[in-house]
Amino acid sequence: MSTDIQTIRKIAHLARLEFNEEKEQEMLQDLNKILNWVDQLRELNTESVEPLIHMSEEVNVMREDQAQNTVTHDEALKNAPRKDSDYFRVPKVLE
Repeated sequence: MSTDIQTIRKIAHLARLEFNEEKEQEMLQDLNKILNWVDQLRELNTESVEPLIHMSEEVNVMREDQAQNTVTHDEALKNAPRKDSDYFRVPKVLE
C-alpha cells in the first residue's frame, strides 16, 4: 500500500499543517514506509494469539482516592491575578 502527494497535502490540510515541497516529499516517504510496515504486519498469522490486555503481569498497587481540600477558597483567591469577591475573573470566551 502506498500513498501520493495529494493525500499528504489533504492530511496536512486537515491537521492544519504546512510543509514546503521538500518536507512534503519526506512526509510522503515516511508515510509510505509506515504503510508498508503495516502491510507486513497484516501478513502475520495471529489466529492463535490472545489479545494483550496488559504489558506485564504486574499489578499496580495504588492508594484509595480520598477527596480532600488541600487549598482553601481564600488561599486560592490570594494568587488570582483578578478576582471579584469570591470568584476568579477570567476573560470573556463566548459572546
